Amino acid sequence: MFLGLYWWCIVINYALYSGIFIVMVFVAACSQILLKQSAMVLRETKLAEYLNHKVILAYGMFGITVMVNMILLRFMPISLVPILETLGIVFVALLSWFIMKEKLNKKQMIGIAIIICGIIVFSI
Repeated sequence: MFLGLYWWCIVINYALYSGIFIVMVFVAACSQILLKQSAMVLRETKLAEYLNHKVILAYGMFGITVMVNMILLRFMPISLVPILETLGIVFVALLSWFIMKEKLNKKQMIGIAIIICGIIVFSI
């Protein structure tokens, strides 16, 4: 009885930490989109390229994700981290398509499908 309850607590914790990690991967992908949007705007000076609201927000978001991920790494199985981290590629591609109106070609869509299938296979 006690061992079964302990096992379920571990599973719930891993699921919770994995969910938070996936959210952090998504936030990091959003910060990359912000950086790309900022890079597409022509600025008057080099300083203005680095000190504008989008760049500062993007690096702030990225810094927060790094700190949260460092904490999560203490509690998650390390073998799961690289698998979940590949979701960043999927998130950036989908956000670029949705926000930046970039086109995804057939090879990119196949690549996204392969990544998602790989995550499902290795997470089981």
